[in-house]
Amino acid sequence: MSILLDKNSKVIVQGITGGMGSTHAKLMLDYGTKVVGGVTPGKGGTEINGIPVFDTVFGAVDKTGADVSVIFVPALLAKDAAFEAIESGIRLLIIITEGIPPLDEVKIQERARERGVLVVGPNCPGVITPGESLVGIHPGSVYKPGRVGMVSRSGTLTYEVALGLTNAGLGQSTCVGIGGDPVPGLGFVDVLRLFEADPKTDLICLMGEIGGIAEEKAAELIESGEIKKPVIAYIAGRTAPEGKRMGHAGAITEGDKGTVKSKEEAFAKAGVPVAKLPSEMIKLVAEKLSVKV
Repeated sequence: MSILLDKNSKVIVQGITGGMGSTHAKLMLDYGTKVVGGVTPGKGGTEINGIPVFDTVFGAVDKTGADVSVIFVPALLAKDAAFEAIESGIRLLIIITEGIPPLDEVKIQERARERGVLVVGPNCPGVITPGESLVGIHPGSVYKPGRVGMVSRSGTLTYEVALGLTNAGLGQSTCVGIGGDPVPGLGFVDVLRLFEADPKTDLICLMGEIGGIAEEKAAELIESGEIKKPVIAYIAGRTAPEGKRMGHAGAITEGDKGTVKSKEEAFAKAGVPVAKLPSEMIKLVAEKLSVKV
């Protein structure tokens, strides 16, 4: 099994009758994901795109055996939706919703840790194991099965690099969008460890951005020797003005912390090549894998 998802993962969609939920549930289903149910309170007993709808996550899990849930509900309802999913017995929760209050994010992550549930997000594109399962909003057509693992704070940056790899004949094992909010679930360190243990991943692409110290923590882990597989990195936000928030809530620099310079220096110390442009990642990956592109 690749990390987090495979062809046997059974998925439910919370907020399936909303615009985003219904659209992406259909796209996930078309990709081949086992979308076994959806949840919208008051809509139980109906169907959407052939997917049965339940009133509660507990009911959906009981009837379908789902082990993964993805949340598309509005931000102010996300905490309650996440709590219900966490208590239902699923193993993986993927939260696409953006704009969730930071205190709610803290409570979600605390509850998930208490119950041993893995969380990806919030404010993320989700996870895709190419050719097997897509949960979230990744454009499935830009990916192909392969042996390059990808983890990123940016959704669109993930798609851009994945397409470049695909066009170069370099497929991906699993691609994880961890999101750019200040209080994420799985972070770079967690995903690096998962890829290190994955026999289907030969190399890891890490796409970071300004703000926070997640990239520095990842570099420390690599430098420690725990991550033995080669890692290629890219840091977005090179031209961002100091103190300026750029897109993601967590992408803000303060003084000499969270800057492109501090992150690049940390990766250099760990022996990790850092691309100056997203397109350069493909060349660096090919060089590491001794593949001509």
